[in-house]
Amino acid sequence: MPPIHDDLYIDGRWRPAHGVGQLEVVNPTTEEVWAHVPSGDSHDIDSAVAAARRAQHGWASTPPSARATLIRKFADEIEAIGKELTRVITTENGTPISETASAPSHAAAHLRLVADLEHELTRNDIRPNPMSPGSSLVQRRPLGVAGLITPWNFPLGLMIIKLGPALLAGCTTVLKPAPQTPMAARLLMDAVTAAGFPPGVINLVTGGNDAGVALVEHPDVDKISFTGSTLAGRSIGAACGERLRPVTLELGGKSAAIVLEDADLDMLAANILRVAMRNTGQTCKACTRLLVPANQYDRVVDLVSDVVSSAPMGDPFDPTTFFGPLVSATQRTRVLDYLDIGRSEGAKAVVGGGAATEFSRGYFVQPTVFRDVTPGMRIAREEIFGPVLSVLPYTDIDDAVAQTNDSPYGLAGAIFSRDIDRAVAVASRIDSGNIGINHYGSNAAAPFSGHKDSGLGTEFGPEGLAQYMSYTSVHLQTR
Repeated sequence: MPPIHDDLYIDGRWRPAHGVGQLEVVNPTTEEVWAHVPSGDSHDIDSAVAAARRAQHGWASTPPSARATLIRKFADEIEAIGKELTRVITTENGTPISETASAPSHAAAHLRLVADLEHELTRNDIRPNPMSPGSSLVQRRPLGVAGLITPWNFPLGLMIIKLGPALLAGCTTVLKPAPQTPMAARLLMDAVTAAGFPPGVINLVTGGNDAGVALVEHPDVDKISFTGSTLAGRSIGAACGERLRPVTLELGGKSAAIVLEDADLDMLAANILRVAMRNTGQTCKACTRLLVPANQYDRVVDLVSDVVSSAPMGDPFDPTTFFGPLVSATQRTRVLDYLDIGRSEGAKAVVGGGAATEFSRGYFVQPTVFRDVTPGMRIAREEIFGPVLSVLPYTDIDDAVAQTNDSPYGLAGAIFSRDIDRAVAVASRIDSGNIGINHYGSNAAAPFSGHKDSGLGTEFGPEGLAQYMSYTSVHLQTR
C-alpha cells in the first residue's frame, strides 16, 4: 500500500491539510502509484501565506550575515540527505541516477554561492548627485512574501535557485511544486527543519492548478517566481500585471545549436547528448534544433545518429542509463504525437521515431533524430520536451543566424567551432539569454534569463538576487 500523506509544511511544522483531495504520485518507470500527497486548496494557501506574512518582519530584520549562515547550514543539511533525495527524484520523475546523483551537491553549491552574495546587501551604496549638492543613499529592501512555483523536470534544483536568493534577500516563501513531483519537496522540508529556519520563513503546499492560481492571485503575496510552460507563464504574467506584482518567469525554449564549418566533430559527438537531450529531452534549455553546413549535412546526421542510438536507455537507477522514461503518460502521448507530426510533414526519423516497445511498462519513447527538416515544420518550431532532435542544413552563417533567430523563443543555444573568437562573434548575433561554446551549461554566478517568449526577469548571480528586492533612494542634502 503506497504511503498516504495528509499534511503540509506550514509555519515550521507538518499540519493536516484543509483540502480533502489527494494527488497520486506515479513512478514513471513502473507506472505504479508509490505515494499520495494532499491536494492543497485555497484555504491551505491562505494558511501558508499568513504564516509567511507573520514571519516576514522578523526575517527581514535578521542581519544578512545571519541569513547567509542559515542558508549555508541549509546546504549542509541537503547534502546530509543527498542519497535519499537522489532516490526520491529518480523514483518520482524518472530522471536517470547518473543525473540525479549530483543534484543535491549542485543544490548545496548553489546555496553557498547565494550566501556569498551577502555583501550585495550590506555595502554602503551612497551615490553623489551630479545635478545638485548632496547625495543619495540607495537602500535595498526585501519584497516581502514570495510565491515560488516549480516544475517537475528538475524538482530539487529549480526550487533551490528560487529559494536561495529569496531567503538571502529577506523574503519569506511559499513553495508550490509540480503535482507530478511533490516528494522531493517534502523531503527538502526535513533539511529546512534541521537547518533551523524560523517558523513561517519556508512553507510548502502541494497541489494542482487550483493551488497555483490561489497563490498567484493571493492579495498578501508580494512576488511570484514561476518556471514552466510559456502558456502557463502568460497567464501568471497577466495576473501579476493586473495586480502590479513583480514576477519572474522562466519559460520554454526551442533552442538551436549551430555547427560551424570548422567545428571539431569529436567535440560535437562528446557533447550533443547533454546539449540536446539531457534528462531524456525534458529540459527547457535543450538545443533541439541542430543547424549544420549543407556540405557537411549527411556526415553530421550520421555522427549524431550514431551517438544517440548508442546511448543506453532503460532503468533510471542503472548508473549507465542515459535515457529514462518520460515523466508521465500524458508526456509520452505528447511526444509520440510530435513524432507522427514530424513524419507527416516530411521529416525522416533516422533514429527512433516511436514508442520504445522493448519495455513492458514505463513511459519510454525512443530517442529520435529527424533529418530532412525544414524551418517551418512544427517539430522545428514547437517545444516537444522529449528526446527529439531535428537536424537542419544552412547555406552560410547569415542563414544559420536567421534560422536560429526565427523562433518565438530565446532561452538557450550553442555554437560549435575551433575558433572561439569567431564563435563568440556569432553568439553576439543570437537573440537568446544563454549560449554555450562547444557545450551548453549554466553558470550559477552569471545571469540566466530568457528572451522573447522564453520569459521575464533573471535568475542566478547578483541579478537574480535583485529580483527579490525593492529599492528606496534616500536623498541627502548637504547644504
